[in-house]
Amino acid sequence: MGFRRTRCPHCKGKLEAGQRIHPECIDAYAEAEGAKAERKRLKQERMAARVEKAEIRRRKDAAKPRAKWLSECQDIINKIVRLRDKHLGCCSCDRGPGWDGQWHASHLRSVGAASAVRFHLWNIHKGCSICNKHLSGNLAEYLPRIRARIGDEKVDWLYTQNQLVKHDVEYLKKFKRVMGRRLRRIEKRNN
Repeated sequence: MGFRRTRCPHCKGKLEAGQRIHPECIDAYAEAEGAKAERKRLKQERMAARVEKAEIRRRKDAAKPRAKWLSECQDIINKIVRLRDKHLGCCSCDRGPGWDGQWHASHLRSVGAASAVRFHLWNIHKGCSICNKHLSGNLAEYLPRIRARIGDEKVDWLYTQNQLVKHDVEYLKKFKRVMGRRLRRIEKRNN
């Protein structure tokens, strides 16, 4: 016993005995089926392009050196610090938040001297480009201001962190992913 269609596949109207489609619906049905097949083909192309893009990204990430990962992680942390301290002035001088020059993220303990606290937010504060770049952080003014800003015990703790830390690529990937999410949340909150 076979299935007998009782409704037109195009207009959904009732069919007479022996009919599979209304004669006036044939052209429109064929056109609709052609459009449906075209949409399916385009969707498959988009999915294939997505897979290829993901594969290209994976290959690029695999070829990226550790120094590049460090640089990208540092860029994210620097943006977080500048957004966190946007209402504050320079950590080393009297330039206020309204200064129209370039703002940097200045480390209290340098990256080379204390790699353990390279990405620690207590160690990084917003500073003007003049103090950070041309005066090498202006440490004589930086230290007392930071002690007043975050407290003596935190600054003392930063100065006890002298171990050399070499972050591996897997740690940097995870760090970038987590801090990137945090940066997007902060940017969304500020906008």
